[in-house]
Amino acid sequence: MPPDNTPLLSEPVYAPPKPIHVLRNGVNVAARQLLAITGLGMIVLAIPIGIATPILPIGLPMAIVGVVLLGRNAVWGRRWMESILARHPRVERMAPNWLMRSVFGREKRIVSE
Repeated sequence: MPPDNTPLLSEPVYAPPKPIHVLRNGVNVAARQLLAITGLGMIVLAIPIGIATPILPIGLPMAIVGVVLLGRNAVWGRRWMESILARHPRVERMAPNWLMRSVFGREKRIVSE
């Protein structure tokens, strides 16, 4: 067995420090996904809350905030909502124009029957 001729280092070798923008991008991605998951949770919780409180309209504003959070912060959420709007055009007719602009960045489509 040949002798090991690797020099011994007195100090440990570390990876070079990452630029701050790499860390900031990671934090931004994590925050956006957390907001998207929060929006999805608000949409799911809005249904039983809306049924449990028929007199006070708590479920509808909660669902609207959830849709905005999901649509603005996740590509997969926006695609999911666009597919629902494509399958059910009546949902898009009920949505206000400001909501369509804030979530999808477009005006409502006019669907003729």
